Amino acid sequence: MSSDDSSAAQEIDAIIANAGGWRAATLAQLRRVILSADGEIVEEIKWRKPSKPEGVATWVCQGNICMADLLKSAVRLTFPKGARLDDPTSLFNTRLDSATVRAIDYLEDSPVDDASLRRLITQAVAANRGG
Repeated sequence: MSSDDSSAAQEIDAIIANAGGWRAATLAQLRRVILSADGEIVEEIKWRKPSKPEGVATWVCQGNICMADLLKSAVRLTFPKGARLDDPTSLFNTRLDSATVRAIDYLEDSPVDDASLRRLITQAVAANRGG
C-alpha cells in the first residue's frame, strides 16, 4: 500500500466515523465487500469542493468502479458504468434512466446483499479492464 493509498484509506475511515450510526455501519460494510471483490482495487478520494471538503470515497481499478455518497436518508453507491453491468438481483434502484450510470441507495433498514454486490463489483472491474 503506497502512502497515497494509506492516506485515502484514512480519509475514508474519517468519512465513516463522521457519518455515525447506521450510515457509518452501512458504508463500512459496503467498503469491505468492495475491497474483497478484487485485490487490485484501491481507494481514492475524489471531487473535493468547498461544499464537500472531505471529498467522495471512490474505489478504482483501471478506472472508477464506484463511489459512495452519504445522503440524509441513504448511502448511495454509484457505478459510472452501471448500465453495462448485469444486475439479475436488481440491486440498482436509482439513476435507472441514465444511459451509463446506475446507483444503489441503501436506506436505514436496507440489507446489503454481499454476494450480489461483490458480483457487480467484479463485473465493473472487468469492464474497466476491457472485458
